[in-house]
This record gives sequence, C-alpha cells and structure tokens, in this order.
Amino acid sequence: MRVVAEFTTEPFHGEGEPPEHARLAWQVVKEAGLKGDFGPLGTEVEGDRDAVLDALRAVMAVALDAGATRITLQLHAES
Repeated sequence: MRVVAEFTTEPFHGEGEPPEHARLAWQVVKEAGLKGDFGPLGTEVEGDRDAVLDALRAVMAVALDAGATRITLQLHAES
C-alpha cells in the first residue's frame, strides 16, 4: 500500500531560510529515499506504507530535537 503524508513543523520564522527543524526533517526524508516535495510551510512525502511510517517517526524525532514545538501531520492511503 502506498501512502502520502504531508507534515508541517513549527514555529515558522518568516521569510529567509527555512528553520533548522524543517531542513533536518527534509534531510531525513531524502536519506530514506522517499519521493517528496519540500516547502517551508509543508512537506509532502510518498511511498510504501512501512517506509513512510518509519521515516515519519524519524522526522518527528529530529524536528523536535531541533526545536520544533508543533508538528502537524496528514496522511492518506492510496489503494
């Protein structure tokens, strides 16, 4: 089963470079070899269910460790 997840890490810092917690979360996605689209207000990830779920746990951990105070996640399955 394939899933698509979109997550946002906060706080936002306005214009300029995305915050460290967002950049490090994206790095986790890339290292997991997943398809995705990085954005400062939301990042989309897609792939095999287990691969995405495993990566999301690591995404949340690294984002929290880097100063995120809120992570919003949406996930849907594609059959």
